[in-house]
Amino acid sequence: MKRHEFLRGLHKATANRNYLEIGVNDGRSLTLSRVPSIAVDPAFKVVTEIRCDVHLVKATSDDFFARDNPLGHLKGGRHPVRNLRRGRSPLGYWRRTTLDLAFIDGMHLFEYALRDFINIEKHSDWSSVIVFDDMLPRSIDEAARDRHTDAWTGDVYKIIEILNRYRPDLVTVLVDTQPTGQLIIFGADHESTVLKDKYDEIMAEFDVPDPQKVPEAVLERVKAVTPETLLGADFWRPLVRARNRGLSRSRGWEPLRSALEGLSAGR
Repeated sequence: MKRHEFLRGLHKATANRNYLEIGVNDGRSLTLSRVPSIAVDPAFKVVTEIRCDVHLVKATSDDFFARDNPLGHLKGGRHPVRNLRRGRSPLGYWRRTTLDLAFIDGMHLFEYALRDFINIEKHSDWSSVIVFDDMLPRSIDEAARDRHTDAWTGDVYKIIEILNRYRPDLVTVLVDTQPTGQLIIFGADHESTVLKDKYDEIMAEFDVPDPQKVPEAVLERVKAVTPETLLGADFWRPLVRARNRGLSRSRGWEPLRSALEGLSAGR
């Protein structure tokens, strides 16, 4: 399954009420959204029709998240009247705006992807679904920090090890999409500061010159599940119901974590 087909499936499975995209390029992935959205790219060149209420942000993701109330555009998607019409609590309008689905496909260097995750997690909840693109390079050349190939993932694959080591509280699921795989994160905790606190330590270890030592397990996609397996899993409907009801982390996360055990890249 190609990545855009999988993303279309994620939009359906998550029944997301909002969407954030880092790295817009020509807008092909953004065309999949039908909900209030924010799309961030310092040099986007959208050439396809967009069919959602979108705030296109021409800025780096670091600059975007440094703004006051960066998710302000998504507040309208939680209007109390709209929530009542959809059978949801109107109180959501006054709650902290959280992301239901986020897609990270910005600069293909691990430190940029890591900062994007740190910033996105501040605006997420345990029920949020966060997606990294280009996590399974097909060769060492494709995974280079200094781009010298046509197709390029860079070294964002390092996010897999970083999250599994520093954030074992999360569940990470590698997905064998074409061409270069994706990583899905469950269990975000907006109160966590571990990655921010350990950022310099992480940089000191993982920022190394080319050629990169890409693990064989990454190149051979050993721990990746098929897209069909993840999209067809039984946990999606309970997750959506719990999220829409505003179920707390203490009540909702452990059942979801248990349901994800067999899929985790950290297993």
